[in-house]
Amino acid sequence: MVVMANEKNQKEKYDRIFEEEFLPQIDALYTFAYHLTYNEEDANDLVQETYLKAYRFIDKYIEGTNAKAWLFKILKNVFINQYRRKSKQPTKVDYEEIITYQDEEDTKYSSYMDLREEMFQDMMGDEVTNAINALPVDFRVVILLCDVEGFTYEEISKIIDIPIGTVRSRLHRARNMLKEKLKEYAQSLGYKDKRS
Repeated sequence: MVVMANEKNQKEKYDRIFEEEFLPQIDALYTFAYHLTYNEEDANDLVQETYLKAYRFIDKYIEGTNAKAWLFKILKNVFINQYRRKSKQPTKVDYEEIITYQDEEDTKYSSYMDLREEMFQDMMGDEVTNAINALPVDFRVVILLCDVEGFTYEEISKIIDIPIGTVRSRLHRARNMLKEKLKEYAQSLGYKDKRS
């Protein structure tokens, strides 16, 4: 009876930690996951897998510490593991998607204006987001964790398992890459390079 009561208390404690400390981080986790995957479905799967692992290993979490950093580290590890798994698999074809495509009515092309709107809508986007997404993943992760999520260098170092000096170096290089990618855009808005 005492063992069962202890187990019940432990489960209640873990459920409370999950509700109070982990769940409030869901939007930040989704944003980070989306910037890693560029796909809503993959980002949702990544966040879901992160929460499953977080609950499974909740006994390793120290209550009241930085839940956001702990969850981001899990998400980053899940992403890397999924990426490795996918890169070792042969390319898969979704036959249902092909059949659906073939069975679809050709309404997409019946309206010339709709097609033009679709083309231009896909071409135009937020230049800053596009520039960040174009960065190599190691640099993109550091920019997102520091400049978007507001983690300190020490927290980033722990999340992605690299020394603080490497965090600073990657962040410096990532910001320089962004500066180059956004230079033309800034000039088109009337900004001038004061160094020239």
